[in-house]
Amino acid sequence: MKNILVALVLLSYSFLHSQDIKSPSEFLGYELGTEFSRHHEVVDYYEYLAEKLPNNIKLQYYGKTNERRPLFVAYVSSASNISNLETIRTEHLKSTNSQTVPDKAIVWLSYNVHGNESVSTEASMQTIYELLTKKMNYLENTVVIMDPCINPDGRDRYVNWYNENRNSPNNVDPNSKEHNEGWLNGRANHYMFDLNRDWAWLTQVESQQRLKVYNTWLPHIHVDFHEQGVDSPYYFAPAAEPYHEVITNFQRDFQVTIGKNHAKYFDENGWFYFTKEVFDLFYPSYGDTYPLYNGAIGMTYEQGGSGEAGLGILTKIGDTLTLKDRIAHHFTTGMSTVEVAAKNTVKLNEEFQKFYTNRNFKYKSYVLQGDAGKIDALTKLLDQHEIKYGWTNATTIKGFDYSNGQTKSVKTKDASLVVSTDQTKGTLVKVLFEPNAILSDSLTYDITAWSLPYAYGLDAVASESKINATATVNKPATSVLQNNAYAYLTNWNSMNDARFLAELLKENIKVRFTQKPYTLEGKKYDRGSLIITKSDNKNNNNFIEKLTTITAKYAKTLVPTTTGFVDGGNDFGSSSVHMIKNNNIAVLTGSPTRTLQFGEIWHFFEQQLHYPVAVLEAEYINSSDLKKYDVLILPDGWYGRFLDKEKLAELKDWVKNGGKLIAMGGAIKGLEGENGFAIKSKEIKKDSTATDALTTYDDTERESIKNYITGAIFKTKVDHTNPLAYGYDDHYFTLKLGDDAYEYLKEGTAVYLEKNTNPMAGFAGSEAKKKIAETLVFGVENYGHGQVVYMVDNPLFRGFWENGKLFFVNALFMVD
Repeated sequence: MKNILVALVLLSYSFLHSQDIKSPSEFLGYELGTEFSRHHEVVDYYEYLAEKLPNNIKLQYYGKTNERRPLFVAYVSSASNISNLETIRTEHLKSTNSQTVPDKAIVWLSYNVHGNESVSTEASMQTIYELLTKKMNYLENTVVIMDPCINPDGRDRYVNWYNENRNSPNNVDPNSKEHNEGWLNGRANHYMFDLNRDWAWLTQVESQQRLKVYNTWLPHIHVDFHEQGVDSPYYFAPAAEPYHEVITNFQRDFQVTIGKNHAKYFDENGWFYFTKEVFDLFYPSYGDTYPLYNGAIGMTYEQGGSGEAGLGILTKIGDTLTLKDRIAHHFTTGMSTVEVAAKNTVKLNEEFQKFYTNRNFKYKSYVLQGDAGKIDALTKLLDQHEIKYGWTNATTIKGFDYSNGQTKSVKTKDASLVVSTDQTKGTLVKVLFEPNAILSDSLTYDITAWSLPYAYGLDAVASESKINATATVNKPATSVLQNNAYAYLTNWNSMNDARFLAELLKENIKVRFTQKPYTLEGKKYDRGSLIITKSDNKNNNNFIEKLTTITAKYAKTLVPTTTGFVDGGNDFGSSSVHMIKNNNIAVLTGSPTRTLQFGEIWHFFEQQLHYPVAVLEAEYINSSDLKKYDVLILPDGWYGRFLDKEKLAELKDWVKNGGKLIAMGGAIKGLEGENGFAIKSKEIKKDSTATDALTTYDDTERESIKNYITGAIFKTKVDHTNPLAYGYDDHYFTLKLGDDAYEYLKEGTAVYLEKNTNPMAGFAGSEAKKKIAETLVFGVENYGHGQVVYMVDNPLFRGFWENGKLFFVNALFMVD
């Protein structure tokens, strides 16, 4: 009785005080929807609510962005639930191993992952106000977790731009400047990364910090609020095919349940909407799929608008779409979601428990082996996802061999990594590690292959049996450097080695590398192996101390030698042993580059390689600027207008005089032609006897996919004697994102596709496969005293294709 009375008192207290809180419009000083709120104003409102209603709302700051803006979530529920929040959380997580069946629903609402899809943060303020006033009954058996802005840096970039460029009053003419963002738009985060494609790869600080909190809850429902084109009606679940096969029948059906509830409210208001189209549930790194693979009902909601819409814009049919309209739609689906959750608490808890218990995957264990640096990079990702792993001794395992796509017996080495699906995160393990995800429909919204063994360049076997593994592995001891050594030697295989080199160069420690393999004192050193001599560094103060510190930092093993006279191969004074230049590197930015691809490069230098790079604005670059740099990187983009005859001539002169040009993706097209370099697009000769079959209007889209490659993995051949390919074996698995095709270089082809172009994983259309047969992937053209490095495929794709990154570093330092 006492507990009941306490609960009633708390409920009464919360209800009375909820009547006193200010609405967003009252607090902000302007009517919601008539201005865009800056991030600090949003923070202020949530802090105000938490201060006024501490029994119903609790804030948790979980980190900061690159630009130091706060990241936080708000827990919203009844007073009783907030006072028992930790107990609710722990009881909920116990249901993943069948210990309990709780009675509370956990709903997580994520807003503004894309900065210029700015309406959802505004809608979040209206949503939390409504929950704390008129709809507190939803909160009796529901905990709502709200992240008001996943991407504050991108959002403030957009809001500030809009406030600077809007008309007063705002102009609904789509041609007005306020509806046309420039190159540096607000969609992405500080480093120009798309945070909605980073849930699984965790390359960005926002994703890394958010997932720590997400893993402490694993909600029943997760909603990711977005915007799309101005003229598009509202989209909500159920989603389009393909659905990944691990998505359960309940997860499918409950999307329909929620969608029908949304439709009820939209129908009442006469609002247009669509479902079951465009937005599928396959690629694992979205804000809907990643939660799905962790047991939630993951959904994307898309409102028409985005950065183009501003405070109001005329649509093609002559209607005016306002920010108030957009807020109303997102507010409605958000409230509808919480309502459905509150009415289905029992079912959500029962099915959540089933998700974690009713699993029977074909492959029970994935066994991986390879370079220690690559294994270490993968285990760090697994730790972030709270995926468990272990280690096995040398043995023979029968299973699917990733290297050749066959089932056979494979011998493993000691300390091979084992990741099993028999664990809490087993479904996520299957999705991330499976050799080739099953596609129910080849029309997809994103890439169709991502398997981590390919992405990390590791030899792997998928076994149908569970492989026993130990929890720990013995790691080699850190090197103790000897003062009397002639040189210190180490291998070159992974990004850990690249970071080690970058730090040495920043400390002005001189490093050499070998272009020929050699043996010394019974150990073989491959091409690219690093040689750090005492003689080269005799004028570097505290050389041994610096080298010792850097070696320990990267857990490198340095082998000391007292001689430069090798047992087999070329001595250290040979012309095949080159000094690595501490290059002055620049990357082009602005138009004509793609923002996301520029961001990948920028982030790579600053957050992965930790090596300085100058960012050159394309609009102001000229030949005199280039003389200051040893390397210039042209990110993927559209270079037709930029690389006119005059600029191309300047680039050629710069390269001829010793510069190194790295052209990626679309930048290569700008370098070919009669005034360009030697690179040539592959021409496809049409069969003169073939006739074009007529295609019905309905079949046009589906018929066109035969010309596309939607992010498929291909096995390529590697010339590992080429400096661009040092550290690689004779094959490499590339992630191909399109059908751009270039002929082999007469000299300098480092990585290439042969005749067989069937992908190892993912979808590739029949015509696209023909086009890319016998074409270049990566290569080097020597031009005068310099080089042009061509990267047809993207080795830095979204920051997660780990095994491509060493090609990029080789282009920076090994190609000379």
